[in-house]
Amino acid sequence: MKSDGRRQGIMDFLMDAGTASVDDLAARFGVSRMTVHRDLDELEESGFLRKVRGGASIQPSGLFESDFRYRQKQAGEEKRRLAAAAVTMIEPGQTVIIDDGSTAGGIARHLADLRPLTVISNNLAVIQDLAGVGGITLIALGGQYSKKFHGFFGLLAEDTLKSLRADVAFLSSSAIHGASAFHQDQEVVQTKRLMMAAAARKYLLVDHGKFGRTALHFLTDLKAFDTVFTGRELEPPMREALDAAGVSVTIVDKE
Repeated sequence: MKSDGRRQGIMDFLMDAGTASVDDLAARFGVSRMTVHRDLDELEESGFLRKVRGGASIQPSGLFESDFRYRQKQAGEEKRRLAAAAVTMIEPGQTVIIDDGSTAGGIARHLADLRPLTVISNNLAVIQDLAGVGGITLIALGGQYSKKFHGFFGLLAEDTLKSLRADVAFLSSSAIHGASAFHQDQEVVQTKRLMMAAAARKYLLVDHGKFGRTALHFLTDLKAFDTVFTGRELEPPMREALDAAGVSVTIVDKE
């Protein structure tokens, strides 16, 4: 197995297990302990994991939870409910922006029923889902590909967004503290802000686990969104703070 494939395998294993020893990884992938150490050094340098004595950990933190592979595995049922509810905000013929988030990205599988549509996205999973679908005009934002976020960012994506206008944008965020949204990565924050600026209506999709948390960079006040979709009723102090700030919240309960 080539190094890139092996490192992907190590990440996938850690996403499920949380921690692993060097000996376990060496046996699992049929390589030497020294090779595993080199792989872990490379992954740690890229910000994907934390080396600990005798192994590696990907225990939850703002940094590790930003990784697309981690996010994709979290709160899957709730994220599907949020996507199904949010898609009702779209009408045929509109132009729709979808960001790099795994929650907002779930909207893509519902869009065939609303054709014709124009979809703008930097989310590689969305681009792959919609490429070649009849009735969908797909605008894939260029830029530098980020394996961590499974999307495209940088000057090319930002310049393109500045030249576009959309009817509606769907975004996600890694943390909600008080009445504000935060994200760990400044380049992602810049892209999300430009998506918001390009859209007439804006919706935030966040699973309930994101509330009461913070991350390094301020993204926006939640009142900038037409509504915030989440999948469970919030604790009274959180809901009161949002109500006091004039934030619209839509609870998407289980049926």
